[in-house]
Amino acid sequence: MRAQYLDTLEIRDLIENWVIWRDAGDWERFATVWHSKGFMTATWFEGSASEFIAASRRGFESGARILHFLGGTSVEVDDQRAVAQTKMTISQRSYVHQVAVDVVCTGRFFDFFAIEDERWRLVRRQPIYEMDRMDPVEPDAKVALDIGQLKRFPEGYRHLAYLQEGAGFTVKNGLPGLTGGSVNRLYAQGAAWLAGADSAGALE
Repeated sequence: MRAQYLDTLEIRDLIENWVIWRDAGDWERFATVWHSKGFMTATWFEGSASEFIAASRRGFESGARILHFLGGTSVEVDDQRAVAQTKMTISQRSYVHQVAVDVVCTGRFFDFFAIEDERWRLVRRQPIYEMDRMDPVEPDAKVALDIGQLKRFPEGYRHLAYLQEGAGFTVKNGLPGLTGGSVNRLYAQGAAWLAGADSAGALE
C-alpha cells in the first residue's frame, strides 16, 4: 500500500506539472512528462506528444491562450501501469464575430500512464468535455451566434468549438462527453490498459 501511495503522489505531481508547464510555455520541462510513445487528443489537435508540444508552442508564440485549472484527481495503479481522472476547466479567450469572449469548458482529463526510465510518464491524454459556456469579456457587449453552427458539436464543448473554428482551427467532432458511446469506449480502453492491453487505445 505504501508503494502505491507514492505512485499516486508521483502521478498527481505529473498531472499538475503538465498544466503549469504547458500554460507557462515551459516547453523543455513540459516534454519531460510524456512517455516516448505518448499521444494527445483535444478539440483542436490529435497526434503524438512531440507534435502536440510543437503545435502548443506555435500557438503560444502567436498569442493563443488556452489555459487550464485542475480539481480533484482519482488514480488507479496496477503494477507499472495507471489511469487517472482529473476534474479540470479549459479557458480560452479570443474574438467571435469581432467581440472579445471567454469560453470556459468544464470536464475531466482521462490519462493513461506507464513506467519508463523508472518514472511515471504520460502515455495518453484524452479530455472528457462535460459542459461549456461563452461570455463576452466586456459586460455590456453582446455576441450573436449562428445556432446551426453551434449545434453541430456536442453540448459539452460546442461553444469552445465555435470559438476555435472561428480562430482557424479544425475541430474534431464526437469527442467524449459526460455520457454516451464515446466516453464508454474510453472507460473500456482505460480498463483494458490496466489489464495489460498492447496499446492505450487508438487515435480516432
